[in-house]
Amino acid sequence: MSNTRGVVVAHGRLAEALIGAVRRIAGEGADDLVAVSNEDRGPTELRDLVAEVAGDGPTVVFVDMYAGSCAMAAFSTCRGCADRVVICGVNLPILLDFVFHRDLPLGELVPRLVGKGQDGIRVLEPKA
Repeated sequence: MSNTRGVVVAHGRLAEALIGAVRRIAGEGADDLVAVSNEDRGPTELRDLVAEVAGDGPTVVFVDMYAGSCAMAAFSTCRGCADRVVICGVNLPILLDFVFHRDLPLGELVPRLVGKGQDGIRVLEPKA
């Protein structure tokens, strides 16, 4: 497996809960996922923590929603980093796919993840 790591940045305890669910489903394969919360952190503190957790090397930073404080922190830490990508709208399908395919190069991995995340959004309409 590659050393591509995943950082999940979200409001409150959402990142921790998502990663917990991935660990229950995927087992030890989720070890390269790290949770970061914006709880009790200002913009600078959050940005610095995301940068520290992302470390060096290829990293996908998953964010709960576009344009929130988590996204702004992720964008600012990834600007100018060729091997760091931000994906907004994290969900369980995208994280599970990351765990099982993080050995792919970022150029292949990122479009795959976005597709899996989008495919995971469905409307189930009961028939009358």
